[in-house]
Parts: sequence; C-alpha cells; structure tokens
Amino acid sequence: MKPNPVVWFEIYVQDLARAQRFYETVFQCALQALAAPAGLEGGMQMLSFPGDMSTMGSGGMLVRMDGMPSGGGGTLVYFACDDCAVEQGRVVAAGGQLLKSKFSIAPHGHIALVADTEGNCIGLHSMS
Repeated sequence: MKPNPVVWFEIYVQDLARAQRFYETVFQCALQALAAPAGLEGGMQMLSFPGDMSTMGSGGMLVRMDGMPSGGGGTLVYFACDDCAVEQGRVVAAGGQLLKSKFSIAPHGHIALVADTEGNCIGLHSMS
C-alpha cells in the first residue's frame, strides 16, 4: 500500500440540492456538477468538491444514486480546516447537527464530529 492510500471518497445523499447547500455553507466552497457515467444518467447525480490532483489529499464528491442510502455506514471522512471550530460553527445553521465539539487529539491537532443534512457523520480536522 502507498502512503496516504485514500485517493477518492463519495458521500451518498438523498437530496442533492439540500446536501449541496450544507457543504457549500459549512466549507465556503462551490461544488461542481460532474456527468454521470454512461448508462447511469437518470439514476445518478454527482457534485465534486474542489480538488487539485497535484497536492496531498483526496478528491471526492456528493452522490445521489438510486439504491444507495445515506447515513452512517462505519466509514468517517475528515475534512481539513484551518481551525475546525470555524466550520463547526456553521453546521447547525446549515441544517446539520453538532455531534462532538472541537477537541484535542494531541499531538495530531483537533477534530470535531458533525452530521450533515443526510445523516452522514463527517469529521473536521485542524492542527490548531
């Protein structure tokens, strides 16, 4: 296995517009529509997070696909933040839930755990 082995993530959602508003509000970014693979155009919609394949980290997207439920599934994606308390502060107003406020995981920084509008738990991580 290569170092930093995760190369992509997908967060499944039921209401793509609602999830888009949540993520764009919390992370102050614009998600970009991606075309569905051939044959899945009617049953799949995708919005990609901003990404740069030349830097460390993983790209990913929100996906609404027939037959794929949202909600807890045993995998947790952490989003990098300058100070995770800032993004944490936007969660409730964006329709999500604060599950665990920012706390130290010294010496590896700080994290907060939140739920999006679709019931997915996500992590927020910062070094400060």
